[in-house]
Amino acid sequence: MIAVDSSVLVDMLFAGPNAEASAQTLSETAQVGPLAISEVALAEICAHGDSETTRKTLASLGFIFLPLTESAAIRAGEMSKRYRKNGGTRSRIIADFLIGAHALMQCDGLVTYDTGFHRDYFKGLKVIVPGEQ
Repeated sequence: MIAVDSSVLVDMLFAGPNAEASAQTLSETAQVGPLAISEVALAEICAHGDSETTRKTLASLGFIFLPLTESAAIRAGEMSKRYRKNGGTRSRIIADFLIGAHALMQCDGLVTYDTGFHRDYFKGLKVIVPGEQ
């Protein structure tokens, strides 16, 4: 199961600049196994459009709703604390860490455009970047 970052879904669902690459990557990834979305990514996506339409669209695309576990939430908090301790800027919000920890601990990878951050803070996480396959 591969998690999908909200940035990729927002791009695809709301005709962003890389919508075609996002859609192609998700289609290819879904052929290998199911796509997962966390409550954090779902909330971020619903902030961009009609929630019911978004939910139905994700269901029609075969997304599985996979909530965070307690251990993933704790890992996210630890990584956020480390980031701030190392001088990280306020541009990183806890949602970024929750999505990364969810993918690392509960899935087999993450489709995202935010590669450097996830590779730096979630060692061992398989990162899939739309348009770079």
